[in-house]
Amino acid sequence: MSTMIQAIRMALHVGETKLGVTDIFGEDVGPPLGGVFTGTQGLKTAWNTPLDERGIIGMAIGLALAGQKPVAEIQFCDYAFNTIDLLKIAGNTYWSSGGDWNVPLVVMTPVGAGIRGSIYHSHSFDAMATRIPGWKIVMPSTPRDAYGLLLSAIADPNPVMFLMPKALLRVKDKVGDDIPGAPNDDRVLASMIDAPLGDRTQWTPNWPPLEELYIPIGKARIAREGTSVTVLTYGRNVPMSLVAAEELAAEGIDTEVIDLRSLHPYDWDAIVASVRKTNRVLCVNEDTEITNFGEHLIRRIVEELFYELHAPPKLLAGVHIPGIGLADNLEMASVPQTAGIKAAIAELAAHQP
Repeated sequence: MSTMIQAIRMALHVGETKLGVTDIFGEDVGPPLGGVFTGTQGLKTAWNTPLDERGIIGMAIGLALAGQKPVAEIQFCDYAFNTIDLLKIAGNTYWSSGGDWNVPLVVMTPVGAGIRGSIYHSHSFDAMATRIPGWKIVMPSTPRDAYGLLLSAIADPNPVMFLMPKALLRVKDKVGDDIPGAPNDDRVLASMIDAPLGDRTQWTPNWPPLEELYIPIGKARIAREGTSVTVLTYGRNVPMSLVAAEELAAEGIDTEVIDLRSLHPYDWDAIVASVRKTNRVLCVNEDTEITNFGEHLIRRIVEELFYELHAPPKLLAGVHIPGIGLADNLEMASVPQTAGIKAAIAELAAHQP
């Protein structure tokens, strides 16, 4: 049983030992810290960069073009916005070179609210990421999905953004959803791969015999089957949507929760099948509501599935404000919470065609 951040660390270990990862780098990624969330502790190819996000992305592009396989981390997605032009170059190189040059790299970055990070550590990046053609974009909601999606991202010949919902990084997987090869006892796993507090100069991890697991990029997961309303979501909002769905089940509202897992390419077939079954759809994510990725999904649903709908599609997203406040009440009012998701589902279910 592992946490999401442990799953990410184990995937990176598999990447550098079996999949050819040559460099894992970013601010505080190397020793002694091993990442601000401990995602890179004990990795042999991890090294520290200056506090320079543009330098990190530029270095990743250069390494990838030189035949290496880098995994670069932007410590918080809030600081990725000043790299947009470089991310566009990474995304368009294969196209602009007529297929002669590809940029096989992974960019990891923590996203979203939920840890009281205030204005500089709570932004979302999913809508911005989907506006940059040429990238594949994934965001897990479980440790097992984090492990399998990251291995798929590393193996993919295209640039891939791996968005980590920071509110879920310490959440443990459920029984039966273990990382293949990792011990089922979370205390045993921690003793093997978690660095001790204090002096770490002599510490090395004792990696379990991990097995490869590849979750296809572009394949959604039905987190909960239902017939009344479809919820399209990902990342932190998946577990909240599941809680809301279970509470509404007692009221006779049977909610289907689709964990997209991949924002580009996304699983249109899974969306179509679910909307045709429930005839009602709610998109839930944390990014600000104007020019939101959920708006794109709603636009396509309306264009292609209009006559399947029994209620207008609904978006529940972050408030369109410049940032998220530090106080609990300000943060909770800024992004979707379980109660709001529950209310939005109930409103859709009650709508009569």
